[in-house]
Amino acid sequence: MTTALLTGSLHSFDVSTGVDGPGTRFVAFLAGCPLRCQFCHSPDTWHRRTGTPTTADDLMTEIARYERFIKVAGGGVTISGGEPLEQPGFVREILHRCRARGLHTALDTSGFLGDRADDALLDATDLVLLDIKSGDPATYRRVTGTGRLAPTVRFAHRLAGRGIPIWVRFVLVPGLTDAEENVEAVAAICAAVRTVQRVEVLPFHRLGAPKYAALGLPFPLAGTPAPSPGLLTRVHEQFRAHGLQVF
Repeated sequence: MTTALLTGSLHSFDVSTGVDGPGTRFVAFLAGCPLRCQFCHSPDTWHRRTGTPTTADDLMTEIARYERFIKVAGGGVTISGGEPLEQPGFVREILHRCRARGLHTALDTSGFLGDRADDALLDATDLVLLDIKSGDPATYRRVTGTGRLAPTVRFAHRLAGRGIPIWVRFVLVPGLTDAEENVEAVAAICAAVRTVQRVEVLPFHRLGAPKYAALGLPFPLAGTPAPSPGLLTRVHEQFRAHGLQVF
């Protein structure tokens, strides 16, 4: 194993319950992301250079401090970002070490770089939290700046072929991702992937706006409201009509 694979760029870590996989979880946020989603609430994770160089040993030392607690709480470890698949070698190493310690593992990714996840990485992945930004390719590009939908769909089917459970995340943004035909397309993608266990509809919020201000960046959705209860109900019903479990 080379030194490069054993060192990653870590933005931060946290312990959370109910939002990054089952149970209470140690969540490592890696730095670096190729997408520039309009609704991103963590622009401080876009560049790898802003993270802290961290060895696999150091990160596992932090994880070990919480190991007993997260095991008792039915949780595990989630590798998030940024986009963790910008650092696939480091992610692979951490996931394998966590699996060796009997910890449930989850990967939180957009799937845009899914081709970088080799079989060895996926062998150590118990769950994928897959962010599907849009079901319409043109809307996907509008949301992400430069991203393409096809790699995410391809990655989802690859995961299904390996029997890896998927929890889909879809950010609902009024005027951006809320069109009925776009939601319908996301639902159709999910319904066609047999290991999708649930869809989490995440209402847009502006909590990340202060981070943009601190970085001297304009927040693209500064004037966008949160989804109304009626819109949330309509979107939930669209997913349920495809036989999907929705939260």
